Amino acid sequence: MIENLNPIPEEQANLHIVENMDVNNLPELMKSVLSLAHTPAEKDMLLMSALTACSGVLPNLYFKYGIGAKRYYPNLQLFIVGSAACGKGIANLALELVKPIHEANPLIIPGDATYPAFYQTLAKQKGRGYIHESEGSVITDIWRSSTANYNTALRKAAEHETISRARCREASVIENPQLSMVLTGTFSQYHALVPSIENGYFSRLLTLIVDEHQAFNSQYVQPSESSDETMKTCAEQLYHLYEKLLFSKPREFCLTPDQRTRLGHHLETAYPTLIRMLGEDFHSVVLRMAVHIERIALILSALRSCSPRYSAEQEPSSISSELDSDTSSLRAANNASALPSGAAHCEDFTPPFREGTGVGFLCSDIDYATAELIGNKLILHMAQAYQLIKGTEKIEAPKVKPLDQKQILLSLLPEEFESKTLLAEAQTQGIPQSTVMRWCSQWIENGILHRPSFGHYKKIA
Repeated sequence: MIENLNPIPEEQANLHIVENMDVNNLPELMKSVLSLAHTPAEKDMLLMSALTACSGVLPNLYFKYGIGAKRYYPNLQLFIVGSAACGKGIANLALELVKPIHEANPLIIPGDATYPAFYQTLAKQKGRGYIHESEGSVITDIWRSSTANYNTALRKAAEHETISRARCREASVIENPQLSMVLTGTFSQYHALVPSIENGYFSRLLTLIVDEHQAFNSQYVQPSESSDETMKTCAEQLYHLYEKLLFSKPREFCLTPDQRTRLGHHLETAYPTLIRMLGEDFHSVVLRMAVHIERIALILSALRSCSPRYSAEQEPSSISSELDSDTSSLRAANNASALPSGAAHCEDFTPPFREGTGVGFLCSDIDYATAELIGNKLILHMAQAYQLIKGTEKIEAPKVKPLDQKQILLSLLPEEFESKTLLAEAQTQGIPQSTVMRWCSQWIENGILHRPSFGHYKKIA
């Protein structure tokens, strides 16, 4: 897949992540999840997809970044790019981590949804959501007519900026969105979402390139029962952590002064070769990687806290008692938990957070070093994606057939709509008014639409 690309510096040629880290430095939950992977590529895909899934279920944790001290939340967005038979399916295990939480508090947003449906679901969930889609064709088929809308919405969500939709009468504004996402697919499917290196979403979407094929035996000879049990245990631990955080007060996560100095110096000095080779457009990827690294450090620190093996002697903290106090008081106020009974309970729940003066908690050096290593490798993956996109910029996108336009337009309309909504959507898609009115008459004749009154339409199930 990545043949014939410009060479990267020899010392940076190994793109594998887990293979180059000390796995013992990971939280117990992540070590358990990674035990289900076998090849270096599988481990990388499972690590990143699991971190991304967990990023969507850590409420009330944030950090501040930039001159304006803007609040950022743990949410990551990831696209795993690989050919068929490269083993991308292992990323689906990450979905198992969040299913119990979704059953209690709806969180998952189907990838197989039109943009209006996606928007309405995200609004209903108060801006919080998790998308996990392993079928890349969803992106090219369902998202094709609304690529610009999805691209803009996902870019804004990555920065927690307000998302609005003028044609949606219900909940037209989503403030402070916190959306996590795992997508897997081929490069053409990835390119449909990120058509240009100048697109602002490119530097905000983490990209993992997989350039190897999975052996036949490792695809089908898997210990499924032990895998299920491992994921069930990990999901229970994550469920308990989510419950604790949900009923706690917001807490700010901070890098130590030394870690922040190291982060800034590292990103400014470690990648001048890549920037010179790829161009100044790649500089934004390097700068935004600082936010991704801090997000990953926050996720690792939070996950470490839900390990029943973690001992308070390793790193003293008083956060545990505060969380328990928050949980008890808020539950009493609400008379009941928002989550059903039966969640796993870690008696030794002790977050590994050192208290700092005037801050919520500080990052441990172990978690910062791990996050920095992951960020270093992800930059190289994004450099490969950068070159792939750069090489296809002159290729024109395939034209949408009229029949497809007709079906797409209908799918974008709400269950009930007015003529002005129909015409506005048609204009957005570049469809003449005379054509869309003819289609509307055909939909009524074919029993697809009902017109209860003049200028008012309703879809027939």
